[in-house]
Amino acid sequence: MNPQAKLVFTISLLLGTTLAITSNHWILAWAGLEINTLAVLPLIFKSHHPRAIEAATKYFLVQAAASTLVLFSSMVNAWHTGQWDITQLTCPVSCLILTAALSMKLGLVPFHFWFPEVLQGSPLTTGLLLSTAMKLPPISLLFMTSHSLNPSLLTVLAILSVALGGWMGLNQTQVRKILAFSSISHLGWMAIVIIYNPKLSLLNFYLYVLMTATVFLTFNFTKTLKLSTLMTTWAKTPSLSAMLLLTLLSLAGLPPLTGFLPKWLIIQELTNQHMAPTATIISLLSLLGLFFYLRLAYCATITLPPHTTNHMKQWHNNKPVSTSIAILTTLSVALLPISPMIYTII
Repeated sequence: MNPQAKLVFTISLLLGTTLAITSNHWILAWAGLEINTLAVLPLIFKSHHPRAIEAATKYFLVQAAASTLVLFSSMVNAWHTGQWDITQLTCPVSCLILTAALSMKLGLVPFHFWFPEVLQGSPLTTGLLLSTAMKLPPISLLFMTSHSLNPSLLTVLAILSVALGGWMGLNQTQVRKILAFSSISHLGWMAIVIIYNPKLSLLNFYLYVLMTATVFLTFNFTKTLKLSTLMTTWAKTPSLSAMLLLTLLSLAGLPPLTGFLPKWLIIQELTNQHMAPTATIISLLSLLGLFFYLRLAYCATITLPPHTTNHMKQWHNNKPVSTSIAILTTLSVALLPISPMIYTII
């Protein structure tokens, strides 16, 4: 892609995200969401592959529908209350429509159908953007309207997202689809607690971004797109494969790694809200996700595949790992010891 074009799209993404997360007026937030959608489309279909064109088309249609629902929700609320302020969302119908719209933007169940397909048709770097940066504006809007949303509806959406994200990821062989279902599962954890403790939900999002960025950049460095290729990366970059094992286990939420912190705090918050059965259900459902993280980790660190693959063994790679991957991997693995400091901040 032309560097000037890439610069324009990057600046547009920054502008759209900033506009959406800093505005108090619904029209400005909607404009930010639209700028984001239009700026990321060329990054999805830059390879001009039919699969990429299909992914861009699906992404555009779903995001356009979700943005229309956001605008409709704000107009209904303005009609009932005379307010365009984001924090003044009081009309129950508007709250339901907005929940559906932001669920569609994020890829929460039952509006998740587009996300794995779009991620599968995108390059890994664009997939990283779609899984992290593009989710910040909808999460911010949920954060600002959390006091008005329906707790029962969000709890049902969250439990379904964790269940389906884990269940659908079990039989996948494509790395990008596995990460898409991983994202859906993590969004369930964020959605279930956003009404009771919005700051904790944001902390979960930040740590999820940290760990997902590490995994995406590692796969991009090793040029891995499916499990059969992942099995041969140990010979190429043994140290990076070993760290990928720890990052994947952190993403699964195992102690004593960074990913255990948000799950621990969310379960504690749900228990304090007298929602122990819900906390138990969501904890048990996250074991489904643990299975495919362990599967990825097993494929990443195995030295000799147990069956014949069509991929030749790769030579050891002396190319140095980028500093960003090293820093992100360290943070993805070793933040749990400073959790008391993080807990006092939120």
